[in-house]
This record gives sequence, structure tokens and C-alpha cells, in this order.
Amino acid sequence: MIPLRDYQPSGTFPVLTIAIIAINLLVFFYQFMLSRSEVDIAQDPREWVQEWQNAGCHVPPEFAYQLESAKITATDLFALKYGTVPCKITHGQDLPPFVPFSIWLTLLTAMFLHGGLIHVLGNMWYMWIFGDNVEDTFGRTKFLMFYLVSGLVAAVTQISADPNGVLPMIGASGAIAGVLGAYMILFPYGRVLTLMPFYFVVQMPAEIVLGIWFVLQFIGAIIVSANGGGVAYWAHIGGFLTGAVMALVLKFVRRI
Repeated sequence: MIPLRDYQPSGTFPVLTIAIIAINLLVFFYQFMLSRSEVDIAQDPREWVQEWQNAGCHVPPEFAYQLESAKITATDLFALKYGTVPCKITHGQDLPPFVPFSIWLTLLTAMFLHGGLIHVLGNMWYMWIFGDNVEDTFGRTKFLMFYLVSGLVAAVTQISADPNGVLPMIGASGAIAGVLGAYMILFPYGRVLTLMPFYFVVQMPAEIVLGIWFVLQFIGAIIVSANGGGVAYWAHIGGFLTGAVMALVLKFVRRI
């Protein structure tokens, strides 16, 4: 089920929505342009694994094997450095590969990194469809704060589900999930043109489209918690609920 467009008019030009999309695409282009050849690093990746384990981090065997046997590329190193590593945040300790600033800032930098073309385009597509109306309702300054808070709470939610993990979290999904949660509260009956399975298109209320999306994230979170996986479903859930709550507060204050 893929939303194709919405029919909710926006009263203002979505400056911040477009700016956020542009920044994410530019960062992804930079990631793509990074050399995929092996890079020189100060430490052998096996030493990284040892330091992580000494700090009490949980290192999945397959990830340890990948680091020890595969070549580290500039793209890999960029994601490992500037993504959010739960174990670093939980213990408040910078671990290799080290960042040139406080590890707490990786909670922000990770929101602008993506793992591949489908990842970034999928996120930006949802942002394009739903972000303008939420920005219009909140106002630009409040929308920026709303977006960042949604992303931060999303990251903390995922960290709480895997506090000692070393797999880096990257992507704008948590913050954009906040946009989806707010849209569902603010425009529950807004019509969304949706591509359904078997390639037929139907208009559906936003509360149905986004409600189904949320349920799927919850199911995914349960499956991943049981079997392991690379999708940060708990971040999606945390971001969505944060956005929904902030939208409810806004509706209460403005009586909209």
C-alpha cells in the first residue's frame, strides 16, 4: 500500500518541507559519491569489536564477521561514524569509529543519512505528500522543532528497545513518522490516493491509510524483536506517537 498523493490543500508554500527533502537528498548524494574502495583507518575493525564488547555492547556475530572479513569502504565508515549507535548513547561513551564531536549530536546527524536509494526516496516521498499540510498547520518555526523532536524521540524509543546494540541507526523515518502521526490527527478524513496490492488505485481517508501503516509498523516491531532485523520499527512507532500527541496538543490549544 503506497500513498500517491493527498487532496488536502495547503495555504502556504512548504519551505521547510522542501528544505528538509533537499538536505536529505544532498547528503545522500554525498554518501553516494564517497569512494566505495577500501579506506585506511587507524584501527583494525577487529579492535572495534573488542572495544565494543569491553564496553558491554552486544555485537551480533554476523556483524562482527562482516567487519572482520569484509573491506571497510568510505560509505560504510560514514554511516558507522555519523549514525546513532545505541550502545554509545546508552553508556555515554564514544567508541570506534570515533566522531569529531559529542556523540549526542549523532542523534541529529543520523536523521539525514540513508542506507540506499529506495530508503531515501521512500522517506522523501512520504515527506512530500504529508509534510506540507503539517508545516502549514504548525507554522514553520514550530514545524522545525516538531520534526526534530519527533526524530529524537523516535531514536530514543529504538535505543530503549536495543540499548546495547552496535548497529548504527540511520534515516529520517522516525521524524517523518511523526509527520504521519500529526497528519492523521489533523486531517483524519483527508483523502489519500493510494496504490493497493495487485496494482489498483483507490482514494481512502488518511486515518485508514496511516492507521494501517502504524499497525504494520507495530507488527514489524514484534517480528524484529523476536527474530532480529535491520529495520528500526520502534523508531517509527515512537515518532508516530510523538507526532500524534503534539498534534493533539496543538488542536487543544487552537481548538482546531
